[in-house]
Amino acid sequence: MKGMKKLLLILTIFALVLWGAPKEKRMQLLSPAFENGGMIPTKYTCDGADISIPLVFKNIPAEAKSIAIVMDDPDAPMGVFVHWVIYDIPATMEGLPEGIPNEPVLEYGIKQGINDFRRIGYGGPCPPNGAHRYFIKAYALDRVLEAKPGLTKHQLLRLIQPFILDSAVLMGIYAR
Repeated sequence: MKGMKKLLLILTIFALVLWGAPKEKRMQLLSPAFENGGMIPTKYTCDGADISIPLVFKNIPAEAKSIAIVMDDPDAPMGVFVHWVIYDIPATMEGLPEGIPNEPVLEYGIKQGINDFRRIGYGGPCPPNGAHRYFIKAYALDRVLEAKPGLTKHQLLRLIQPFILDSAVLMGIYAR
């Protein structure tokens, strides 16, 4: 019996070293507008006011300095379609209100990138047909990027890769 307990202890330590200790509280991304996996209200789409979705950040790592967000649609007919790129959001913010202006530089030094509508800022769900999934991904970073506004999703993801402390995903569905 003692040998079995010792073996379990060794395996547990090995697993923690190999895969890292489990995080007590993982970062979360929520919206008061819809539940994760739920339907995105028309208000936030091209069929409505086409304003950005309100977001709430929870359990941001204490050492985080900024947050970056990418929203995309992997169900688009031509491949993944990017709807929003926003970064240099201060990690002290508890979220973003709905209706963020489509401007390159916002209050607090927040910057927005180019979406696949070829515009700065948010472009809401606008599927050509059927139901599509929209993934909003938030990344907690150990620094403020201080990059220029207008980055694409791919430019942003390359830039943030070494600085990601944690991430969270919120998925919503919209159908026409």
